[in-house]
Amino acid sequence: MIDNISVIDLFCGAGGLTYGFEQAGLPVKVGYDIDPNCKFPYEYNNNSKFILQDINCVTKHDLEKHFSGSSVKVLAGCAPCQPFSSYARRYSDKESKWKLLLDFARLVQECKPEIVSMENVIQLKYHSVFMEFIQVLETLKYSIKFYEVNCLNYGVPQTRKRLVLLASKLGEIELSSPTHDPEGYETVRQAIEHLDPLGAGEISVIDRLHQCSKLSDLNLRRIRASRPGGTWRDWPEDLVAQCHTKKSGKTYPGVYGRMEWDKPSPTITTQCFGFGNGRFGHPEQDRAISLREAALLQTFPLSYQFVESEKPVIFNQIGRLVGNAVPVKLARVIAKSILEHIRNFDLESIDRSRI
Repeated sequence: MIDNISVIDLFCGAGGLTYGFEQAGLPVKVGYDIDPNCKFPYEYNNNSKFILQDINCVTKHDLEKHFSGSSVKVLAGCAPCQPFSSYARRYSDKESKWKLLLDFARLVQECKPEIVSMENVIQLKYHSVFMEFIQVLETLKYSIKFYEVNCLNYGVPQTRKRLVLLASKLGEIELSSPTHDPEGYETVRQAIEHLDPLGAGEISVIDRLHQCSKLSDLNLRRIRASRPGGTWRDWPEDLVAQCHTKKSGKTYPGVYGRMEWDKPSPTITTQCFGFGNGRFGHPEQDRAISLREAALLQTFPLSYQFVESEKPVIFNQIGRLVGNAVPVKLARVIAKSILEHIRNFDLESIDRSRI
């Protein structure tokens, strides 16, 4: 068992990856992010320090301060995925945020951690910037594996598919086998049914994060006409949005939809608190899901705090923190995979020239 492992979380956000790593027994020393709204949830919920810094400005010296004296250095992170999503495929590789992945590669090249972990959207693998990242790792003699992960297979109650990369200088590294099969997938009911009922625009008296957005009269009529798993095509004609009557709008049946109790939710996005932004209607109550429900579907614990008690809950802000997070259960699996990998090697017998 190797105790002296140092982990740094790049693009740490609100701490989903760090929290999952800690749960697995792999503590994270520091997390870096450019969003100041991440500092409170990251440090309040985790035994780790938050550093507000643009990844472009992070240097080898910065990271080596936290890696100093470690037997095994782990550099993990999830570069903001919006540039790589299917909605952004029309952008060129020169789009500014794409460079973030190359900055990640730069830090790997400069610090040469024993293990690298990256999580992102599946679409990343189709972009040249991903191949550049892989080429850097290959040049540095890492053993590399990347996986198309269905988060349902690891106990996350949503249809979220992600690209997970693991690279090691110690030898072959594998992601742990799935823990759930289709018959045992976690569901919306298991994740959120226990929460207090709410009306549209209401706030729970015991949990400020359990609040949901208001609905216009029209959208209230729409959600009342919606059935779990159904679409806007089930509505009376007078409720259908004009854009959906056009040919281009007929391909978006999932918007203005309700979740189903006994199935997983759709992918939780940064706009998941809006009824019209996807299938984010509550299965039974006439409202969109609350921020707390979104966090639970991302497998954050009920106790996880995203905003200080004296500050207001801002939907766009919290939605971004929740939707951009690595699901905690997925992070825990990645951490367990890394720990198992390390335990399989006698570090004293490793060819240090490879490292």
